[in-house]
Amino acid sequence: MQAHKNQSFTCRLGFALAGVTHAVRTERSLQIQSVVLLCVLSMLVYLQPAPLWWALVILAASAVLAAELFNTAVERLADHLHPELHPEIRLVKDCAAGAVLIASVGALGVAIALLVALVLDSR
Repeated sequence: MQAHKNQSFTCRLGFALAGVTHAVRTERSLQIQSVVLLCVLSMLVYLQPAPLWWALVILAASAVLAAELFNTAVERLADHLHPELHPEIRLVKDCAAGAVLIASVGALGVAIALLVALVLDSR
């Protein structure tokens, strides 16, 4: 259990990257969100908004991806510890999915605000 404790930064970074890589390979929602992020970054390159907008978009996108990774971790742990259907486990998983939804709505709000700002700036 303590094998991952007190490892070098490089080792811990490897563990984190392994988790992200596994989740992107196995979770359809993370695959979709990764493609959406690439599209959004392409649009930022094309639109060339102010650096603050880049920061807001990247922060919002990071929140969505992080929430999805937490959701994946919670679901995997819950399924491992309690593979049968159980109302409390379902509630835990629903709450984790709700976190992804809230982060996604926040990211959508940033996208709408950016589009509004770009339209107002073009006038």
